[in-house]
Amino acid sequence: MLKAVVQGALEGWRSGKEDDDDAYESPDEVLAQGFLPMERQNTDRREADSPERSRALAAVKGGDWKAAAALMDAAGRDWQARTDLTYQLGDLAADDDSWLLAWENERPDDPTAALLRARSTVGLAWNIRGSRRAKYTTGEQFEGFHRTLARSREEHARAAELAPEDPTPYISELDTAKGLGYPNAEVDRLWDEIAARAPHHFMAHYSALQYWCKKWGGSETLARDFAARAAESAPLGSLLTALPLFAHFEHDESEDTEADRTPRMRALVDAALADAAAADPAHPQLSGVRHILAFYLSLQDRDKAAAELFRLVDGHVGVVPWSYRGDPALAYVKLRDATVLAAAED
Repeated sequence: MLKAVVQGALEGWRSGKEDDDDAYESPDEVLAQGFLPMERQNTDRREADSPERSRALAAVKGGDWKAAAALMDAAGRDWQARTDLTYQLGDLAADDDSWLLAWENERPDDPTAALLRARSTVGLAWNIRGSRRAKYTTGEQFEGFHRTLARSREEHARAAELAPEDPTPYISELDTAKGLGYPNAEVDRLWDEIAARAPHHFMAHYSALQYWCKKWGGSETLARDFAARAAESAPLGSLLTALPLFAHFEHDESEDTEADRTPRMRALVDAALADAAAADPAHPQLSGVRHILAFYLSLQDRDKAAAELFRLVDGHVGVVPWSYRGDPALAYVKLRDATVLAAAED
């Protein structure tokens, strides 16, 4: 049963078909184990925010910029946490920047406000473009996307000048580089700045990997080589050994699971599992790595290990691989349910 579900899911993934089984319901045997039904899967986030962070974000949405400043100040020089917060707050400002405007009026040269302005402009650009494939995106959308994204380039430069020790402006600009098609040499320059400040930063590596992927003007070879180099040089607990799994996911166009079940792929999954086990439980990207690991463990029929990870991430599915589907929650629960049932039969 699991094999059939996996094959069907992958066939849709490779072809770009959308899920259309709106009537799907999880088996009672799965729900009885505490797993959540499809309608309770959050498709915007990869994990739940802490109660403290949730309260602060609610205050920000209510217009309190000081709550955002306090969150960023608390992150300090934890660059992983600072980048994660920058992306989340930048997304909020892309939708409504009234609180950020108040912050900028109060503190015109605040480096954190400048960073969030740059990131919010990236988010605004992608909102204008939309998430659909290029052939479904209008010329007007592309024009607005490129015009807005070009503005973020100057904003990132200002943020970097105001906080020269912070790698986050350079990391965030990688998304500008991807959208505007920076030449390789310019991305290499950004990467040198990042590596000098945070050589094992996960989001930096993940964002750079996206730039080097074939779909953004790189190639499968460039992306896989970049991921392999990062994994080879990474300390245990950095999560960077998962990068080759993301590179494989981005470029695998096969219509079955054979490419996901090779000895090499099993070894890559094992290495990433050990990396995740050694990571700080508070690492902001740990849940995202657990999602991709659960996916590949399922494809490899390693059902008990996959079910354990599905239990850890259940409830929040706004992340790769599920976010690549038209209905992330449906894609997630179908594979999760099949895996949990198969694990019970082992």
